[in-house]
Amino acid sequence: MWYLYIDRCLDNSLYIGITQNIDERTKRHNDGYGSAWIKQHGEAKVVHVEEFKTYIEARKREIQIKKWSRIKKENLIKYGHPNPKKTVK
Repeated sequence: MWYLYIDRCLDNSLYIGITQNIDERTKRHNDGYGSAWIKQHGEAKVVHVEEFKTYIEARKREIQIKKWSRIKKENLIKYGHPNPKKTVK
């Protein structure tokens, strides 16, 4: 299985990635390996996960979400979908 994940960093920035092992990937991020973004923005905490059967499906979703606005990403995290009628407060 492949997983799309969204991490929230200490400075409240979001990092979006894919992996086959979320726990190991998060540990590596927080140990300073594999992501300059997280190294610069502080320790990461997983705030959203989606599961996919293939790498291609997960990668397509990653690309899609990375193009979204911050509000749309926050709505996905908060409500489970990016409904633009609901705004993050």
